Amino acid sequence: MASETTVGAMPAGVHESHGVWGFTKAQLTALVLLVAFLAIGPFFLYPVFLMKLLCFALFACAFNLLIGYVGLLSFGHAAYFGMGGYIAGHAAKVWGLTPELAIVAGAIVAGFQGWVFGWIAIRRQGIYFAMITLALAQMIYFLCVQAPFTGGEDGIQAIPRGSLFGSISLSNDMAMYWFVAAVFLFGFLMIHRIIHSPYGQVLKAIRENEPRATSLGYRTDDYKLVAFILSATLAGVAGATKSLVFGIATLTDVHWSMSGEVVLMTLVGGLGTVFGPVVGAAVIVTMQNYLAEMGAWVTVIQGGIFVTVVLAFRRGIVGEIANVFRVKL
Repeated sequence: MASETTVGAMPAGVHESHGVWGFTKAQLTALVLLVAFLAIGPFFLYPVFLMKLLCFALFACAFNLLIGYVGLLSFGHAAYFGMGGYIAGHAAKVWGLTPELAIVAGAIVAGFQGWVFGWIAIRRQGIYFAMITLALAQMIYFLCVQAPFTGGEDGIQAIPRGSLFGSISLSNDMAMYWFVAAVFLFGFLMIHRIIHSPYGQVLKAIRENEPRATSLGYRTDDYKLVAFILSATLAGVAGATKSLVFGIATLTDVHWSMSGEVVLMTLVGGLGTVFGPVVGAAVIVTMQNYLAEMGAWVTVIQGGIFVTVVLAFRRGIVGEIANVFRVKL
């Protein structure tokens, strides 16, 4: 009896054949288009807008690593995104670290959070796992409200961009853009490598049938914990980069609504696809930017898009395109 096709799985009849660096031909074409967009984008679009888009795209890719390839729905990823921003901002402003070291500091703290929270949460599944991650993230939110180093409701302001490696000034928007683009590409390619490695194949097996993976001798909780840590670390990198771009770290980035936004981005783009979260982040960030004049109606429109995607386009934008052309993206 044929098994039911899951969201994020390859369309029926599509055979996975890896080409250059583990990319299929369709993925390699999409990667070339993505790099071309990164190269020419700042000459046609506002660089700060593109930097925001790339930060959220990396955040969505990190989230997709967990839900798309392990099947774990976290409602608390804002904790890692926001805390990465706070730590990077504090490190750059108070400790005087260079931007790359500030981002590393934010990533390390976010990864440590992921280790602690993952160790607690992965013992549960489904809605119980999701609710535990939400509760833990709310603890971080209230910690950030009270902790002296976060600045409370004022946040950390006037965060300096500094100089890359102590020599290349990032005060210019174009210089900062190329740095952000490099950080995004590094994180994106790292995620691609993870999901196409032998470790990534085990994650997919756990997603499809965890009891069977356990019966084959895999310690599934350990694999899930490592994936949780990697996802949290990359989310921290995204949050740290965003705080340096805008020079501010606030409670908005650790609020539960930020966790909801990254879920929306991933669903709109396509769960379990490499390029889906990037497209989903582009759609949502563009909407927020260019429809800002509509105020609260932006949230209503986002809700409508979410409902439409869930009901009519369950694979997401990229997933549906991949299904139509019988390719893997």
